[in-house]
Amino acid sequence: MTGSPPDSSNPLTGTHRIGHISLDEETILWRNADVEQERRVAIFDLIEENTFKPVRSAERGAKGPYRLKLAVRDGRLAMDIADKDESELESLLIGLARFRRPIREYFAICDSYYQAIRKATPAEIETIDMARRGIHNSAAELLVERLEGKVETDFATARRLFTLICVLHIKG
Repeated sequence: MTGSPPDSSNPLTGTHRIGHISLDEETILWRNADVEQERRVAIFDLIEENTFKPVRSAERGAKGPYRLKLAVRDGRLAMDIADKDESELESLLIGLARFRRPIREYFAICDSYYQAIRKATPAEIETIDMARRGIHNSAAELLVERLEGKVETDFATARRLFTLICVLHIKG
């Protein structure tokens, strides 16, 4: 899946971006239609517009667009980064302990949101959606912090990556 030309006003976006992303299907145990839709939208939006510069690889001269594969291994987020020709550049492992609570809270609020869409008033849906966005934003800030020194990224990219991290944690 490839997106439209990157935003040339952002110096990182030119070549330092994700051109393809995949999730380790063995990590994903179960997902319903709502989750599958969230996954599709996050991947589409991410490919369309993102900023992603793996620091060590870039220092060695690597340029994007990058191929990124996300998985959970031994309780850590594995980010396997390759170049456009699928040659491995690096693998990052990020501890997920600090993400357990935001992931749990995000699942709970999303469940409430999906239920509300089916039977709540617009005002109730909006209130739940605001809470959902707040949890999502906090988790994205945490992800930017955890990637510091490893990957230069922007807030919108981190938000979409957090959505995909959540998809990897669904147990059914």
